[in-house]
Amino acid sequence: MRKFQIILFLLLLILSFDLSAQDAKPMIYRINIKENIGSNTWIYLQNGLHEATGKDAAAVLLHMNTYGGSVLEADSMRTAILNAPLPVYVFIDNNAASAGALISIACDSIFMRSSGSIGAATVVEGGSGERASDKHQSYMRGIMRATAESHGKTVTVHEGDTVTKWRRDPKVAEAMVDERVVIPGFADSTQILTLTASQATELGYCDGIAESVHEVIVTHLGYSDYTLETYNPSFYDKVRGFLTNGIVQAFLIMFIIGGIYFELQSPGVGFPTAAAITAAILYFTPLYLTGYAQNWEVLLFVLGLIFIVFEIFVVPGFGITGILGILFVFSALVLALIGNIRFNFEGLPAMEMFRALMVVLGGTGMGLVLIIYLSGRIGKPGFLQFAALHADQEGYISVSMEPVSLVGKTGVAATDLRPSGMVNVDGDFYDAISLKGFIDKGDEVVVKRYENFQLYVVGK
Repeated sequence: MRKFQIILFLLLLILSFDLSAQDAKPMIYRINIKENIGSNTWIYLQNGLHEATGKDAAAVLLHMNTYGGSVLEADSMRTAILNAPLPVYVFIDNNAASAGALISIACDSIFMRSSGSIGAATVVEGGSGERASDKHQSYMRGIMRATAESHGKTVTVHEGDTVTKWRRDPKVAEAMVDERVVIPGFADSTQILTLTASQATELGYCDGIAESVHEVIVTHLGYSDYTLETYNPSFYDKVRGFLTNGIVQAFLIMFIIGGIYFELQSPGVGFPTAAAITAAILYFTPLYLTGYAQNWEVLLFVLGLIFIVFEIFVVPGFGITGILGILFVFSALVLALIGNIRFNFEGLPAMEMFRALMVVLGGTGMGLVLIIYLSGRIGKPGFLQFAALHADQEGYISVSMEPVSLVGKTGVAATDLRPSGMVNVDGDFYDAISLKGFIDKGDEVVVKRYENFQLYVVGK
């Protein structure tokens, strides 16, 4: 009797699992792309695809309405979509211009509102809005074509003949970038191609017209009973997106370089140090958390700083340690921006490397401008007038100026001067700095001048 009860219990348990499986509705995961394409949307897509995969979603639906944005982030987004383990669809409601068009073409299927449009993917300069160089246009044209080609060809048999054609004609994608590519009946040689929903359907760039997300899912994807979850970016996601913006990163590099320079001019832990450390943390932390910056890249940056400080305070002149320090710092800043694993750059998009170089070079240039500007403003009327002592200040000084009388006298190095140390002149010990090379303990020295409360000497 007891065995029968156990068997009955197991059968009921199996039946309950089967019924719950039957009751489970397919889940569609929606990611909203409703702002300019940039670091924010790239983070939203990354996180959304990760969550959708973890929740075993049936499909991902991008709900798009954008006028475009950064080609670099768009290229990363289209690569993520093409490599996604789940089917990714897009509902254009109402605009998919420029970078938005590239992302849409990467999706498995494109659905559009009847009033929607897609195209106009010519690259423009971020600051002026002017058409970018032919080099940039060529790159955009290439990735648009490659993205269209990635969906392959369809093979049909018509009246005994096998007909092969692209699912999405690459020439149409190119025409969205280059007006010289002519699509008869849609775009001549004077205009960039932009398609309405009906035109996109005719050319195979729209798989269905719908007026809502629900209509897309039910009518076109075939899920009559489903659950819809939407990715909601957290405050942290927005902050991380802001800090990984190229312009913000360039400003952080500017503060890192400016802070290091001004701190080395007046050794001690003050505002320049705090500014440089804060900027470095804000620069590397979001990159480290997203997997771009590795431990060794952060250590390379710190090692570069150590070399620079060592060169300035220990080794006279400017030699190999200073050059290595600058090289290490620059390399760490660049490598932290690109997805490499121990210098393995296989599959790394050229535009990603170009972006990293431009951000770091731009930040370095801004840092030099900041240094030149602030160096000329310190001590002058304005917010920096109290950052240095004025020459016309009156009063008394608390340090004896008696050592000035030692200029020209001969003494003995009480310690090694490399280049700083102690000297003995007339039986008294003084802080001293060697003006030319190292001086060994016991060597005779000649006092050349007295500044900043220390003697400057040369070997005799």
